Amino acid sequence: MPKNFRLFSALLTGSLLLQGGLLHASELYVNFNGYHTPAGQLSTFKAMLVDNGKVLATGNAKELLAQHKSATVINLQGKTLLPGLIDGHGHITGLGLTLQRVSLRGVLSEKAAANIVAKFANDNPQLSWIRGRGWNQVLWQGQQYPVKEALDEIIDHKPVWLRRIDGHAGWANSNALALAGIDRHTISPAGGEIIKDSRGEPTGVLIDNAMNLLEIHIPKNSVGSVKVAIEQAAQHLLKSGITSVHYAGINTLTYQAYLEMSKINAMPIRVYGMLSATTPGFDKMLQHGKVITDDDMLNISSVKISADGALGSRGAAMLAPYSDAKDHHGLLLLPPEQLEQLMETSIAANFQVNVHAIGDKANHLALNLFEKFNQKKQSRQLRHRIEHAQVVKVSDLARFKMLNVLPSMQPTHATSDMNMAKARIGQQRLKGAYAWKTLLDDGVRIISGSDFPIEYVNPFYGLHAAVTRQNRKNQPANGWIKSEAMSLTQALTSFTIDAAYGAHQETVIGSLESGKWADFIVIEQDIFKQPETEIWRANVLSTWIAGKKVYQK
Repeated sequence: MPKNFRLFSALLTGSLLLQGGLLHASELYVNFNGYHTPAGQLSTFKAMLVDNGKVLATGNAKELLAQHKSATVINLQGKTLLPGLIDGHGHITGLGLTLQRVSLRGVLSEKAAANIVAKFANDNPQLSWIRGRGWNQVLWQGQQYPVKEALDEIIDHKPVWLRRIDGHAGWANSNALALAGIDRHTISPAGGEIIKDSRGEPTGVLIDNAMNLLEIHIPKNSVGSVKVAIEQAAQHLLKSGITSVHYAGINTLTYQAYLEMSKINAMPIRVYGMLSATTPGFDKMLQHGKVITDDDMLNISSVKISADGALGSRGAAMLAPYSDAKDHHGLLLLPPEQLEQLMETSIAANFQVNVHAIGDKANHLALNLFEKFNQKKQSRQLRHRIEHAQVVKVSDLARFKMLNVLPSMQPTHATSDMNMAKARIGQQRLKGAYAWKTLLDDGVRIISGSDFPIEYVNPFYGLHAAVTRQNRKNQPANGWIKSEAMSLTQALTSFTIDAAYGAHQETVIGSLESGKWADFIVIEQDIFKQPETEIWRANVLSTWIAGKKVYQK
């Protein structure tokens, strides 16, 4: 059934309900402070009527109950009700697998990281590979990349592979390097780097495409193990108040897992999927066409293409050299002509194209190509996106609105990067970095998310960072480049209705308007009445998808 017909029918149903009380409503939620942002404007309500998983009306409890005396009344005890939050950029399988591996997030030294890995290995002797993620040398004294010897001292009998927090670099022990055949004679691949010491020996750190040389030797996952990871991740997300995720980069195994789960109505969370353009089998998945289920739990109609790496590992492609590495411009992961071909193939299949671009060179290239395809293919209506849009040439910022390109941005990236961004790119280029307010003032809709598991899942961390430009210690005191902060209404909009818009789903989710799915959360605090510095402390009490409670604290 076409979406516009479904929306018309739902709106008609809501209209009949309010005019004549013709339909029976299953649940009437009362006694709460409700907030949502239809059309980007803050709207409040005190009661919500839900039937068959969809919102029929919001408004005054007394009036709604008078019209629907048979409704089951659910008292929310004065708590706060928000639309289900949408994470506009996350990696669900990656999160699930991360929950099964050693975490090095926030560890403050190479030695401490190695000790944590050693304990994990001792506690999990059944594992043939020791894998983990989360190290960040920027937090360490000297900010130097780690070396294989630190791992060799604790584990030399099995391979160790630890991805950096941003996923764009990895740290291996000698055993893993040997299994991959990486030695002093191995040449760095295009779009990647094998870091070597003064003697020409690999240090154990591989950047971007060089990671593939090692990861092809890691035992593969199965569809079954991917389903387990999806389930584990979903429970973690629901607990945090997230009801829908834009999954940035689905490979063939994950694609198959989602198809199988959706066929038996076993989707634990809403997913808007982006096919990974560089995964084996991409062409076959694209030829299969869009996947949009009737219950809107699974929607695969976009493609993710990575243009460059990350800022922390100096993999982001920059127009001028890094301020702290004068001979280094970062990396384009694909030749421009290959990026263009993948975009053209995806657009020809009527798929939205979402380009990962962090550096100003990668953003400039992506915008140029979107402009070309807008003219050549008339593709503006696909609402193409740039994932991250982190460091943008100032003169390129206005092009997002001009080209109808949506920036998919992660507020906590700014507060995570603020301790190294100026060193990487200098003061002048910061004027186009993490520029949320500038884009909003241009009339651009921002899709907010977290980029989990690189950042924490908790969306209230993102709302807090968007509004305060501070970390959770409320530093710096006045916010980092506070002029680019969002208002709380703008931030909530970016995590709800505008995120839905970025997935062509604004008619079915993103706000609690009549006819939309009843995806909502109940939280302890009223974030609109408490200090902005406390937003991150919000406590999710329950999460609901299509009127069904899927998490209860």
